[in-house]
Amino acid sequence: MLTLRLNYDMVWLAPLVASPFIGSFVGVLIARVPAGRGFVGGRSACAACGHTLGPRDMVPILSFLGLRGRCRYCQAAIPRRDFVVELAAIAVAVAAGLAPDPAFAAVGAVLGWVLLALGGIDFRCFRLPDFLTLPLVLAGLAQALWLEPEFLADRAVAAALGYLGFRAVGETYRYVRGRVGLGEGDAKLLAAGGAWLGSAALPYVVLMAAGAGLAYAGVAAARRGRIDAATRVPLGPFLALAIFALWVWRVLV
Repeated sequence: MLTLRLNYDMVWLAPLVASPFIGSFVGVLIARVPAGRGFVGGRSACAACGHTLGPRDMVPILSFLGLRGRCRYCQAAIPRRDFVVELAAIAVAVAAGLAPDPAFAAVGAVLGWVLLALGGIDFRCFRLPDFLTLPLVLAGLAQALWLEPEFLADRAVAAALGYLGFRAVGETYRYVRGRVGLGEGDAKLLAAGGAWLGSAALPYVVLMAAGAGLAYAGVAAARRGRIDAATRVPLGPFLALAIFALWVWRVLV
C-alpha cells in the first residue's frame, strides 16, 4: 500500500515540479514562434541590451522576483508574459493533478501545457502552428487508446467532426464576406478537442470559447473605445481554455 501511495505521489509530483521549467520553455515558444525564430538551441539574451543571460537569470519564477522584473545588466523591464506563463504552467499541473488517476494527471498536464503554448502563440500572431496542433490530435487519440479504448471510435469521429465543422464554417464565412474569419488552425485545434473529449463535448467547447471570446472583445472595446467588424479576435486562446476546462471537469465527475 505504501509503495502504491509513493508511486502515485511521484506521478503527480513530477509534472508539478517540472511545471515552472516547462512554463519557461512555453514562454520561449510564445516569444519566438510568432517572430519566426528557432526555439531549439541558442542562448537566451536580454531583448533590450542583448546581453547573454546566465543560469541565475533564468530560474523560473525566482529570477523574475529576485530581479524585480528588471534585467540585471541594463535594468530594462523583463516582459511579464514569461512570468505569467510560468505561473500558468504551474496552475495547469495543479489542475491536472486533481484527476483521481495518476495516469490522467500526467497526460492532462501535457495537454494543458500544449494548449497554453497554442493559446499564447495565437494571441500574439493569430496563428496556430501545425507542429503543435497535429501532434495534439494524435496524442488525444493515443490517450484514448491507452486509457479509454472503449471511447476510441467516438474520439476519432469527434476529431473529424470538429475539423470538418469548423472548416465548413470558415469556408462559408470567406465565401459570404470575402475574407478569412475562421482559420484552419482553429479547425485543427477543435479536432484536437474532439480527440481528447469526445463528440458530446464539442458543442460545449464551441459555446464556451465563443462566450469567452465575446467577453474579451467587449472588454477590449471598452478599453479602446470601439470595436467593429474588422477587429480581429483570436479564437485559439479561448478554444484552448475551453478544452482544458472541460477536460478537468470530465475527469472529476
